[in-house]
Parts: sequence; structure tokens; C-alpha cells
Amino acid sequence: MTDTTTAPAGTGGEADLLAGFEATISHNDRIEPRDWMPEGYRKTLIRQVAQHAHSEIIGMQPEGNWIGRAPSLRRKAILLAKVQDEAGHGLYLYSACETLGVSRGQLTEMLIEGRQKYSSIFNYPTLSYADVGTIGWLVDGAAICNQVPLCRTSFGPYGRAMIRICKEESFHQRQGFELLMTMMRGTDEQRAMVQESVNRFWWPALMMFGPPDDESPNSAQSMAWGIKRNTNDDLRQRFVDMSVPQAKVLGVTFPDPELRWNEERQAHDFGQPDWDEFMQVVKGNGPCNTQRIAHRRAAHEDGAWVREAATAYAAQQTSVREEGLA
Repeated sequence: MTDTTTAPAGTGGEADLLAGFEATISHNDRIEPRDWMPEGYRKTLIRQVAQHAHSEIIGMQPEGNWIGRAPSLRRKAILLAKVQDEAGHGLYLYSACETLGVSRGQLTEMLIEGRQKYSSIFNYPTLSYADVGTIGWLVDGAAICNQVPLCRTSFGPYGRAMIRICKEESFHQRQGFELLMTMMRGTDEQRAMVQESVNRFWWPALMMFGPPDDESPNSAQSMAWGIKRNTNDDLRQRFVDMSVPQAKVLGVTFPDPELRWNEERQAHDFGQPDWDEFMQVVKGNGPCNTQRIAHRRAAHEDGAWVREAATAYAAQQTSVREEGLA
């Protein structure tokens, strides 16, 4: 931890500040925005929290694809509520990121210019209505495995935002499971639709936790700083062990011939995703990368007048208050 910010005037120097920072981390206490922090810690947080925020906002697109085609008013209302929740999650996380000295506008620009990433899972298309349920069950289920430990992350605003987000993601996961269970009790065509959807999303869901630990360049430092609490492979194992009994209840199977219970480990053995495919998606060559960013860019540009009007109104109100105090 040698990459540090400039020490504030009147302090004992960077060495003392770094010692205080490391003591806070070692005691599992929280770093707050006004606390001194190494520049590397700040940059790592901006990258992770921004990626998380972008994922929530981009993640509205694949499910939003089915709002106008939901099979009933009830299902449409449920899907609308869920997509609205995801927008709220993005706002919480952008706000947490702003406490680190970067604006929401800057984060959006970095996203649409390709300088920041979002979760690879959202670069896959939603081809059937069953995908709405599968995303809720598997994708939000993977998110829960990844995000619950982040409630204990070392950066205060991020951890506090995650408490509410995890509660809502848990509800989304149950919603998805309920939708799939309803379809599995329906016709043969509906059951086949669910199985086909699970087959497509299983491997991308496993990729959500990131590359294997020995190929993850940021994990060790993030764990040393308490930003992450578990390794990628540990979280992936938890997700598999959680999902297998749920799949049995649903009556679906996973497309992995290596998936089996290991009595000695008391955990499931499973195959590895196609990591070459993962890297291609991360690099921008997935099925929907171009479409997702183009849609986000268009929305940002179309909303420019709203931001300008809000800024002008805020400036006007400030001016009125200042004149009243004069």
C-alpha cells in the first residue's frame, strides 16, 4: 500500500496516515469519504462501485425488452417494479461513487466511451419470456452471492448502499423463481422454454463472478483492503451449491456434464465456463455489447435537456435565496 494521496496540512505525514488507514482496515472498521485513503484504494473503489452502478443501469435493458410483451397485466406490473428497482440501485451506487470525488456525469461518459465496464451477463440477449424468470433466479441469485458480503465492505457508503440493494435483489430472486415455477407447472412448451433459457444463462451466470482466482489481477489487493470479502472462486462455488437444490425443486437441469456432488469436499464439482468467450465479451465483442452502449448513449443524449433544465432551475433558486438574504 505505497500509492497514497498527498497528506493534508498539519498532519504527521503520509506514513502516519497510512498506518492509521491500515489499522482501520485491520480492525474491520469503515473508511468514510472524509478519511484519508491511499490513492490506489480510491481508484479501486471507483472502478468497482462504478462497474456495479453501470451494471444496474445497463441491466434494465434486457428485462425492459419484455415489459411491453408481458403475458398479463400482473406480470407487466411485476416487471416494471423490478426494472424500477434496478434504476434505484444504480442511483444509490452512483451516489456512493460520487463521495470519492468523481461525478455521475464523468462516470456515464467513461461508460459510453468504453473506459469503464459493466457485468458481462448483460451482453446476452433475452430471447423468450422465460428469460425474465431465469434472470431473476440465476442472475440475481449470483448477484446476491456476490453482494451480501459487500454489506461488510471497508468503504462506508458502499456497504450501507448494499444493505437495501441486497434486500431488494433477494426479492427479485424469489420473483424469478416463482415465475419459472409457474411456467414449469404449465404446458410442455412452457417447460421446454424454461429449460432452454436455463441452458443459455447457466454458463454466463457463472462468469459473473469474474475470472478464476489465479487469473484475477485485482482480487488480492481488494481483499487486503477489505473491499472484497471473498474470492471469485469461493463465491462461484457458493452459487453452484445454492442453485443445484433449487433446480431440483424447479425440475430443470444445468448443462454441465461434470456437475456432481463431492462427498469428501461436501460441495459440488462443476465444469469451467468458456473463459475465452468471457474475455471476448469483456472486450466488447459479446452478442449485445454494441446495442447496450448505443442505447445507453442515446438515452443520455436524449436526456440532456432535462439535466440542463434542472441545473438552470437550481441556479435560479440559489439566486433567489441569495437576493432574499441580501
